[in-house]
Amino acid sequence: MTDRRQLWIDSPMEQRTRKDAAPVLAATVILARQHREGLQIYLLKRHPRSAFMAGKFVFPGGMVEPTTDRASAWQEHVDINLEKINLRFGGDLTGPEALSYAVAAIRETFEEAGVLLVDRANLSSRTLERVCEMRLGRGMKKGWFFRQANAEGWILKLSALSRWSHWMTPKQMPRRYDTRFFLAIMPRGQVCRPDDRETTHGIWISPAKGLAANLAGDVPLSPPTLVVLNELMAFTSVENLLASARGRSWGPALLPRLIPLKNGAVIIEPWDAEYHKEEIAIDICELEKQILPVGAPFSGFGTVSACGGRLVPNGDVDLFSNI
Repeated sequence: MTDRRQLWIDSPMEQRTRKDAAPVLAATVILARQHREGLQIYLLKRHPRSAFMAGKFVFPGGMVEPTTDRASAWQEHVDINLEKINLRFGGDLTGPEALSYAVAAIRETFEEAGVLLVDRANLSSRTLERVCEMRLGRGMKKGWFFRQANAEGWILKLSALSRWSHWMTPKQMPRRYDTRFFLAIMPRGQVCRPDDRETTHGIWISPAKGLAANLAGDVPLSPPTLVVLNELMAFTSVENLLASARGRSWGPALLPRLIPLKNGAVIIEPWDAEYHKEEIAIDICELEKQILPVGAPFSGFGTVSACGGRLVPNGDVDLFSNI
């Protein structure tokens, strides 16, 4: 007979003795564009052998490099000063910290998706073609972005970025990231393309279709990507999305909890009813029966989360068997 309920206890003693990996700073960019069908978002599929979120569809992004992304190196290569950076991206970040995150966001968006958020007055079409060829030819060594920007006088368009959200990887995962999610509109005259190393496939898709494809198993989403797409369903155009983003803060850091099971694991999001409990009983046989349709609300005002990337009600849990 199947053991329906699995009890997990995370006592203060276990929390003190457990050695959780320290989170690495990271940045990601939600690229949006206006399409005849409405708002679309760019998603990249991570390599199936990736050490993190293998095979999942995510937004372009990656780690903040402590040496090459440091604020002091970039202050002369961005289009807004530290005071405006602090106003635009501050909150719990200092101006220099926000600058480092933003630089990493722009660099990683180019490295993973081929989109370069640089002032075109300092970037000719031929130069853009050349660096795109270098990107696909694996000619980018550590520090290449700063060397290129410094040599050619690039001015990064931090003004093209807006705050969206702040996520942290669950504590028990072997790789952990402290990630700022930025929003940007796809620049004209450029084309998204995966790098065929870290990412193998890219798609433009509406939030609703992305969630539906995830539900069908065709576009498996990472947990934060699923949550963001659900949030973006509220917007029908780039214009109202940008208007909302202008008044948006980072918000509290979203730190899901990882609950190990006999066969896989469960992720509990901060808005789930079980989130603050030390003892959590999970009825694994009921999870698949409680799937909600795409677009069902889940937020701090409700008790809904995602099961296998799909929504389940009443404070149940996220099931990701490959974690």
